[in-house]
Amino acid sequence: DSNPTLAELQAINPDVLGWLTIDDTHIDYPVVIGETDMEYVNKDVYGDFALSGSIFMDSDNARDLSDAYTLVYGHHMDNGAMFGDVVEFVNTDYFESHPSGTLYLPDATYTIEIFACVQVDAFDSMIYDPLAQDGDVSELLHYVDEIAVQSRYIGVTPQDQVIGLSTCAEAETNGRVVIFGRLDRMS
Repeated sequence: DSNPTLAELQAINPDVLGWLTIDDTHIDYPVVIGETDMEYVNKDVYGDFALSGSIFMDSDNARDLSDAYTLVYGHHMDNGAMFGDVVEFVNTDYFESHPSGTLYLPDATYTIEIFACVQVDAFDSMIYDPLAQDGDVSELLHYVDEIAVQSRYIGVTPQDQVIGLSTCAEAETNGRVVIFGRLDRMS
C-alpha cells in the first residue's frame, strides 16, 4: 500500500515509462528510460544515487514499445533483487516454471511469454543493438535459437515483438545472461 503507483512515479519522474513483472520472481519494478544507457545504472527511479540503479530500457528503444525488439537492463543483485533472478533462468527447472510476465504502460498492457535464455558477452552486437533488427526479429530469433542455453517452442514469428531482459552473469566481467519473451498487447 505504501508503494507508489505508476502514475505517481511518472508525475515525479517523466523517464518512468512502465512497470515490469515476471511472475513468481522478484522482478517487479518500474522501468525507466534515460538519455543514455548509463543514466540509470546507479540512479533510482526518483533520480537519486543508488548502487542498485533502476530497471531501464535501452536508450535507443522507443518508449511506446513500437520497436520489433526492446531491450531492458537491470543489475544482478545477489539477494534476487532487480534482475538477480534473470541468471536463474539458465537452470532448466527455473526456466520451465517461470514462463510469463507482464509489462504495464500507461496506455497498454503486454503479456510476456518467455521463450529463451542465452549467455553472451556484453559486446554481442546481435543482442545489444536493438535497432539492428530492421523491422522484424528474424535474425535475432535465428541467432537466439542457435545459442540458447534454455528454450521452449511458443511459435514466435519474425513479425512478433520481442523483449530481452539482460543482467550480468555472476562469474564473468563481460558475461551476460539474457532472457527473451514475446510481447503480446492485451489492451
